[in-house]
Parts: sequence; structure tokens; C-alpha cells
Amino acid sequence: MTTQTSRIGTINLVTIPSTNQDRSIEFYCETLGFEKRTDVPFGGDLRWVEVYPPHGSTGIALAPPCEGGATAVQSGISLTTDDIDATHAELRAAGVDVDAEVMRMGEPVPPMFWFRDPDANTLLIVEVA
Repeated sequence: MTTQTSRIGTINLVTIPSTNQDRSIEFYCETLGFEKRTDVPFGGDLRWVEVYPPHGSTGIALAPPCEGGATAVQSGISLTTDDIDATHAELRAAGVDVDAEVMRMGEPVPPMFWFRDPDANTLLIVEVA
């Protein structure tokens, strides 16, 4: 028998710093194919922007960095693809800062590569079967 110890249900959003939200929106939406679902003012001169991949329900908030906070992070965000080599080639052709090669460590670890967004935030793409 399991006992519920939390009312937390899902991961809704992850937040990464964006020093230029318009540039970030263009990258995530035009280059990666995400959908912008939220772009509203908040806190005076700031904007709250959320982008989502075409499949799945967890989004990325592109937020201005906190004062004195990091402007580039190892995000811990892992995205999926069904064809790692095609995705790597497409992003490289689009001028995205991707690793030189796809990492292949052998089973059970899937093929993967890292890429950086315009603010140098690092994200991972992993092939899923």
C-alpha cells in the first residue's frame, strides 16, 4: 500500500534565463518548432513567455535573468527525438550550436547530443524508440 506524501502531480514548466526574449522566442519557435502559448507583461517592464514542444505538456519559461543571476545555465532539460542523426543534422544546418557528434555510449544509454540556445543555455536531445 502506498501513501500519498505530496499533492504534486506533474512538472508544468521549467525556467531558463533569456537576456533577449524576442530572440529566444524566434529560436525556440522558428528553429526548434515549439509553440509560444504565453507572452504577457508582468512585474512592470518584464514579460512572462512560455514555449512548448509540439508534443507533450511541459513547457519552458523564457524569463529575464534575476539580478545578479546566471545568464547561461546547464538547464537539465532533456528533449526527445525519434531520429537523433536527422535532428542533429537539421539543427547544425540551421546554425544551432550543437555538439560536433552524436554521443553513442551503447545500450542501455540512448544516442544523444547537447546543444546551446542563443543565451548559451545547454539542453540535451535524446533518441527514443
